[in-house]
Amino acid sequence: MSNRSEDEAAPADAASARVGIVVRTKDRPAMLARALDDILSQRFSDWRAVVVNDGGDVAAVDRVIEGVQDEARGRITAIHHRHSAGRSAAANAGVRGVVAEYVVLHDDDDLWDPAFLGATVDWLDRNTEDGGVVARTEIVYERQTADGFEETGRVPFWPELTAITYAGLLQVNRFVPIAYLYRRALHDEVGYYREDVHAAEDWEFNLRVAARYPIGFLGERVLAFWMQRPHAIGSLGNSMFVLEHEHEYYDGRIRDEALRSYVAGHGNGLPLFLARYVQDEVARQLDERRSLGQRITEAARRRWRARRMR
Repeated sequence: MSNRSEDEAAPADAASARVGIVVRTKDRPAMLARALDDILSQRFSDWRAVVVNDGGDVAAVDRVIEGVQDEARGRITAIHHRHSAGRSAAANAGVRGVVAEYVVLHDDDDLWDPAFLGATVDWLDRNTEDGGVVARTEIVYERQTADGFEETGRVPFWPELTAITYAGLLQVNRFVPIAYLYRRALHDEVGYYREDVHAAEDWEFNLRVAARYPIGFLGERVLAFWMQRPHAIGSLGNSMFVLEHEHEYYDGRIRDEALRSYVAGHGNGLPLFLARYVQDEVARQLDERRSLGQRITEAARRRWRARRMR
């Protein structure tokens, strides 16, 4: 095991691997231990992992890594941020800290099927035009217990999804980091995660990638598990819930930036037209629904009166 201080990139002679795994963590040693066990359970073994401790307890992280170092055989290193730099900065530090062909963010609370890396690497090896590949994902609800974590239920995540498209990503993010293996070289072309975006940073990066390259989809079976604890607070909380308002804020900010960029190059004619068109179309559909509801209600009343008159 080797540890690097804040903002230190991978040395030039760092051992390379086909896959670089970035694990973001902060003050969740039990989850970090589970995440590292999950990585070590992968059938595909040509990987290196870097744990980015974003301002959490250094000794606790080092103890977790030391606990698996024999099995890991030197494939896990750590970067410690003295102060929290945020989700995007942690991701970027991890990406810069690995030398690999492919990269994936494995946050400390999520999990994989043991076949995840093998299946996604195989896809990108065969589909060289794809910038990355997404695996079908399941949401797993859990709660903390005295013995660890207990599953309380699970539901499919985007069960109707059959492909990853740029058009679909414009509406909403269709996948989470745990499900996405992508080419490390993309960062050299489209840039890193935006460090001024503190939620939805993966969606903003995905949009930049999808605007240039197709993204594959492995939909035959579930290979990624997005672990959620809806009622947890503090360090055990999910960003999806704890940072809910920030997700909404940055979603709006990213869209507004893109709109202003479009207007700067093309004028505001099309946005003005679409804004009014969408407003009128929504109003028309609401009127149609109200009218349909009124017709259904009136027909029901007529049937009721007819029965009363018999």
